[in-house]
Amino acid sequence: MGKELTSTTTAVGAAVGPADAVRRERFGHLPERIRFEDMTEGASVGRSGTEPGAYHPEGSWKYYSCLALDLGL
Repeated sequence: MGKELTSTTTAVGAAVGPADAVRRERFGHLPERIRFEDMTEGASVGRSGTEPGAYHPEGSWKYYSCLALDLGL
């Protein structure tokens, strides 16, 4: 292993050039941590069943009926 460290080699012997310096500058560090408070969002909820997309078990048969019955088979 008689290689000496110079300005153009690293400890493993790989050449260091301008492209390597740019890559290390761009990808050489971890991204900032995101706090849990920044990942969650609170939403207010109204009365049950008042939203337009709410689930209505009594009326769901109107929209999710049998395809065979819809086609008259």
